[in-house]
Amino acid sequence: MLDLLPDLCDDYLSELTVLPPIFRQFGGQSIFYGSVVTIRCPEDNSLVRHWVSQPGEGRVLLVDGGGCDRRALLGDNLAKLAVDNGWAGIVVYGYVRDAATLATLPLGIQALGAMPVKTEKRGLGEEEVVVEIHGRTIRPGQYLYADDNGVVVADRQLPISLS
Repeated sequence: MLDLLPDLCDDYLSELTVLPPIFRQFGGQSIFYGSVVTIRCPEDNSLVRHWVSQPGEGRVLLVDGGGCDRRALLGDNLAKLAVDNGWAGIVVYGYVRDAATLATLPLGIQALGAMPVKTEKRGLGEEEVVVEIHGRTIRPGQYLYADDNGVVVADRQLPISLS
């Protein structure tokens, strides 16, 4: 198993924002990275559907659900859309469902945990917003890197080696 983040932290720690160790792996792709698209949508995944239906171009969708544990913001159908449209990964500051199926998909997915209840679709949310998670700030267009060790963001694309 490859470890990307320890090497990035060893070489570029002064350039990184290290997110708190609260996220768990759910996707079939444990290492993922790309330019960040941010959305905020507590208890409504309408914007998640909108974005994963767009060309992902290797980007990572960061979904700010406020850490709310009442509804899952991502499930197997939306994750499959993300795969079909070329997204590298999805990080959910909230919960996902269909965990067994998510683990079979070639997509990086990290979230706080699993919750079987789906969201209501009310068309609520904000796009391309600054997200704050436990005092750490993530801005649209930054680069997010994730593996089994956690999640970090940088202002620029960093050189990586997966060998």
